[in-house]
Amino acid sequence: MWNESANFTVQGCMNGSRLNGWFSMQVLIYTGAALFMVALLVSAVIVAELRLLHSLQALIYLAVIVLARRNSAWGFGAGFFIGVVWNSFSLFVTHLMQVGAVAFWSSLRTGDVKQIVPMMVALGGLGHFILIIASALALLRHDVEIKKWWKFAGGGAAAIAYFVLIIAFARPR
Repeated sequence: MWNESANFTVQGCMNGSRLNGWFSMQVLIYTGAALFMVALLVSAVIVAELRLLHSLQALIYLAVIVLARRNSAWGFGAGFFIGVVWNSFSLFVTHLMQVGAVAFWSSLRTGDVKQIVPMMVALGGLGHFILIIASALALLRHDVEIKKWWKFAGGGAAAIAYFVLIIAFARPR
């Protein structure tokens, strides 16, 4: 009798740890997406010309959250690839992430907040780093779906295609 309850407890812990590991990946995906959506919202409130673009862009992150909740490789791919593309652009092309980090540290030193939009770019970049790591780890732990790598790539391609489309039509002129 004692042996059976010990086995039950060990199995319960093993199942619980697997669930907790998956739950933590979902929480990190939600956190990364939410941080980026906060950055979108604050930027859109401050710069009216960004409202349409940022509203449409937020749909990507809502889709990532919904698909991650459903344990879908499509959502993991969308979160991973949109984060990589956006952060690469912000770090290596516009350098706004670096400008935002400098502005953030400057505002901590002086107490004067001058460049809030670049600070939101840095916050969005942080959200993307979280989203990139969590999406990759969630996919690696994800062994339920057949052809998960194709779905991962497909989700990324769909997110990037949508992103390019909304930039082409909704960016401020």
